[in-house]
Amino acid sequence: MDLLKKGEFFGTHYQKSTFDNVIITDTEYTHPKVDWHYHENPYFTYLLQGKLFEANKKDAYYLAPGSLLFHNWQDAHYNIKPPEYTRGFHIELNENWFSNYDIKTTDFEGSIHIKNPLTKNLMNKIYVESKIKDQYSTTSIETLLLEIFSNIKENQKTNTKKPEWVNQLEELLHEEQTDFSLKNLSSVLGVHPVHLSRTFNRYFGTSLGNYIRILKINKAFRLMLSNKISMTEICYQCGFYDQSHFIASFKQIYHTTPTRLFDVNR
Repeated sequence: MDLLKKGEFFGTHYQKSTFDNVIITDTEYTHPKVDWHYHENPYFTYLLQGKLFEANKKDAYYLAPGSLLFHNWQDAHYNIKPPEYTRGFHIELNENWFSNYDIKTTDFEGSIHIKNPLTKNLMNKIYVESKIKDQYSTTSIETLLLEIFSNIKENQKTNTKKPEWVNQLEELLHEEQTDFSLKNLSSVLGVHPVHLSRTFNRYFGTSLGNYIRILKINKAFRLMLSNKISMTEICYQCGFYDQSHFIASFKQIYHTTPTRLFDVNR
């Protein structure tokens, strides 16, 4: 079985950047199939474009744009790529990084499929920082990574305690045709709107309104990276009233405008 050394991924690297004990790569996947292998260091894979099938000894994932995985170093897996353009963003962390922040890799064994949009939003911010790459980027990336690992651990705790209506609500919020009004969600779930509103933050880590906003922004972020459709179409697909509303929401989260992100992405 192949062992990939630090910074190695199958494909063509558009960019490889090193930030202290962190290696970030932006990679086009070029192999139709990659046989069983594992990596020297733990790492994140954030699928930016295209599709990918990935399997390890316990799980299998059909990955679409926006999918996020964390692999610990011992996680052996293989990949199959459809015949289309596929691009992944990787963040690789060496042993020193975990030691510096007193994080135990044994707390994150195997492969973790991360679905929380708040965590994906943090990954988007790391993507932006990796493209800006100024004197503040290392500190920003370190801080964002710590927040990501904190989110993962918190999600692992709450997943064992969630009532069934929370799982149903999570599914509803990820369906694009859902009426996101508090009244409708409460009616569908059979949960009093006051109880839903009061307990939402406990299980989702933010308010209902902000959670929905981040879901829309994450989708817009992915569409912008594809560079295939206009800003007007992105606003329409993501449910924003107009471009000014979208730009204001985007700037509130990323502290930059979508136009500047396009420039950074190029």
